[in-house]
Amino acid sequence: MNPDLKKKLLFNMLRIRLVEEAIAERYSEKKMRCPVHLCIGQEAIAIGVCAHLSTKDYVMSAHRSHGHYLAKGGDLKAMLAEIYGKVTGCSLGRGGSMHLVDLDAGFLGATPIVGGTIPIAVGAAFGSQMKGESRISVVFMGEAATEEGVFSESINFASLKKLPVIFVCENNLYSVYSPLSVRQSAERNNSAIVKGYGIYTDKGDGNDVIEIYQKMENAVGHARQGLGPAYLEFDTYRWREHCGPNYDNNIGYRSEEEYLDWRKRCPITCFEEILKQEKVLSDLEVKETVKKITAEIEGAFNFAVSSPFPPEKDLYHHLYAY
Repeated sequence: MNPDLKKKLLFNMLRIRLVEEAIAERYSEKKMRCPVHLCIGQEAIAIGVCAHLSTKDYVMSAHRSHGHYLAKGGDLKAMLAEIYGKVTGCSLGRGGSMHLVDLDAGFLGATPIVGGTIPIAVGAAFGSQMKGESRISVVFMGEAATEEGVFSESINFASLKKLPVIFVCENNLYSVYSPLSVRQSAERNNSAIVKGYGIYTDKGDGNDVIEIYQKMENAVGHARQGLGPAYLEFDTYRWREHCGPNYDNNIGYRSEEEYLDWRKRCPITCFEEILKQEKVLSDLEVKETVKKITAEIEGAFNFAVSSPFPPEKDLYHHLYAY
């Protein structure tokens, strides 16, 4: 990998981190009235995966979707306006943080229903195949989504039809406050289960952006050659509470020691140190990039705050029934 690509991966991760830290800092102002699920600590997966995708490729996500949306090229101003419930939001202020969409960027959408976007992404890939298009579909999910029946049904259909879809599992060890130990057998191996359907599988460190980039490169090559779907699983860790801007290590479902251990593996700090050791990155470059990103974020927040709310006359628009 050339130095410019490495720095691009680092700075894109940093951008997601700074955006979400700004959301966390301003959330107490009570102007963002929707729930927010932050991916702070998990940025490497979104960036390493989406680095291989073009605008024409499709991406879908779940409730923790900010990183995926931004990594795929979603509009930051529209995302923040959506979180503020403004009409300039990417879902016209109707969906909030968990219902992001940017069709121009190929981000088909996110929903809070666990596993809900998996069959939709498979359907999008099926449609692309039927049309003879060269695009692929990627769906991000948490490890709890693999417990849903729709996951098995989807990977079976994707394998049967050799669809160009990549399932990306972000295993952050918890589903809300429930650890893996109370949800899945210690003998369970999701990669082995998926491989049993005849699907290409791989697993790696979700805090190592280079490893993610390389594994996604192989998966994308497999899918684009018409060889069928792929499943990638990456171990990672969310730093903040399941839903909200705060830290919740004090409520007992995980320990401060566990959190601090994972924090040492910060995907951004660790990669930054590697690039400095390789002498391809300077402190000045980092400082200038942070300044540039911070200015972009400030402008996006100003846009969101100053944008109007949806007009009352639109209240009943875009409904199935009323």
